[in-house]
Amino acid sequence: MDKLGFLGKELEDLKEAGLYTTIRVIESPQGPWVTVEGRRVLNLCSNNYLGLCSHPRLVAKVKEMVDRFGVGPGAVRTIAGTMSIHVEFERRIAAFKGTEDAMLLQSGFCANLAVIPTIASDPADVVYSDELNHASIIDACRLSRARVIRYAHCDLDDLRRKLEETKGEGRRKILVTDGVFSMDGDIAPLPEIADLCDRYGVILVVDDAHGEGVLGRSGRGIVDHFGLHGRVDVEVGTLSKAFGVMGGIVAGRKDLIEFLRQRARPNLFSSALTVPDVAANLAALEILEESSELVDRLWENGRFLKARLSELGFDVGRSQTPITPVMLGDERLTREFSRRLFERGVFATAIAYPTVPRGKARIRAMVSASHSKEDLEFAVSAFAEVGHEMGVIGR
Repeated sequence: MDKLGFLGKELEDLKEAGLYTTIRVIESPQGPWVTVEGRRVLNLCSNNYLGLCSHPRLVAKVKEMVDRFGVGPGAVRTIAGTMSIHVEFERRIAAFKGTEDAMLLQSGFCANLAVIPTIASDPADVVYSDELNHASIIDACRLSRARVIRYAHCDLDDLRRKLEETKGEGRRKILVTDGVFSMDGDIAPLPEIADLCDRYGVILVVDDAHGEGVLGRSGRGIVDHFGLHGRVDVEVGTLSKAFGVMGGIVAGRKDLIEFLRQRARPNLFSSALTVPDVAANLAALEILEESSELVDRLWENGRFLKARLSELGFDVGRSQTPITPVMLGDERLTREFSRRLFERGVFATAIAYPTVPRGKARIRAMVSASHSKEDLEFAVSAFAEVGHEMGVIGR
């Protein structure tokens, strides 16, 4: 008896529904153009917002620190894995973000797993969560033993109702929201959310994965963007997007960070971030500390691509950031659209269920500060050709 025999049918069902993902292999450094399966194509689906993934300063810093510290940390942070390079990065990222302290973790996913189940650890606790929050937030909420109350996406009236309905309930109350919603590119109404959290005594947690290095002064994030320093209790971030490396951070009050160091399971039971990762993140942070040039160029490129695709008749959704979702709806059509773009030299992956709801499939075009205007015009031409060919836009 083949105990895993069901897997073949499950995979065929995915293909039949247009939900099977073709995973393409990149054979070159991340950049505005990459080599995929022997072809040089324009890269429009990486989170490499600032073009730092293969930046010479990051590479040089990695070589320097590997020669000094080696590669692996050898242990979890609480046993023998905390190295001076970890402590230096935490000190500098806290200063950059304007918080008392910060903790470095293995990924943004791990950062949410460190925060939510550690603070909301009892069935008597309550977590309010935006319905379109990232999977890492959803999984962290599931791992907590708290009661989870979802509110309609960025809907302040619905949130207010649910806060009022549960007033007086719960041991600890937490509200967690993405800062930038990665599939649509819209921004949480954080000032109003902070007001509600203050009014109802709710701890405010913001996952700023797509805001780090994008929003705020020189990429300091959504809290800086809105001038909410001191009013957001916990900032969660990732270093795998605009920073171009790997890792996650939690920033906030000193006692909060110390509590997480003592109790958060990803910090207690998973080895520390490697030396090359920390070194590269230090170099990326230095670049952001010095200038806003890359952040400014990223936004300029985002505005340009949105405007050009809108002029062609594409629906680019409600994005408020450089993320440019080209809304197509049907899963099969979207995957075929992506395939035809690739044939024309544009690497732009189809995003479909379960990453987004059924019927909300899209091509998510991700610009970088390293894209030139010529690169983006090339992309626009390819979108126009495929859009006309498939009847998505008029002639």
